[in-house]
Amino acid sequence: MNLTNHQFRLAARPVGLPKRSDWNATEEPVRDPGPGEVLVKVLYLSLDPAMRGWMNAGRSYVEPVEIGAVMRAGGAGKVIASGNPAFAVGDYVTGLMGVQEYALVDAQSAKGLTKVDPKLLPLPVYVSVLGLTGLTAYFGLLEVG
Repeated sequence: MNLTNHQFRLAARPVGLPKRSDWNATEEPVRDPGPGEVLVKVLYLSLDPAMRGWMNAGRSYVEPVEIGAVMRAGGAGKVIASGNPAFAVGDYVTGLMGVQEYALVDAQSAKGLTKVDPKLLPLPVYVSVLGLTGLTAYFGLLEVG
C-alpha cells in the first residue's frame, strides 16, 4: 500500500483548555494489515467530552492517552484492507480509531470493530446519537436519573 497516515498525537498534558502546542501533527506510511487486523479509512470522528479527561494523567475509568500516542477517539469508516475473515473490504465499521486518517485495528482486541449499515442510517449517526455520547445520555437518563 502506498498511503500516508496523518495523525494527531498528544505532545503535552494540557493545562486548562487544550492548545495547539499540546499536539503534534504527524505522518507515517500505512502498512498492510496483519492476521486479525483491519485497515479502516476513517470517515468520521466522534469528539466527546470524555476526550478532555483522557488527556490527563491520573486514575480514571480508562488509561490516559500517553504522551506521543495518537489521540483516542471513536470513529466510523470503511474497511480498505483486511487480514480478518470477519471483515471484508467495503464493510463500514465503528470503533476506537484515534484521530487519524487511517486506523489499523486489531479487530479481536478491546478496540474491536462493529459493522454498521450506512443505508440504514447515515454514517455520522453511528458516532453521535448511537455513539458513546448518545449512549451515555440514554443510560444516564434511564439508569441514573
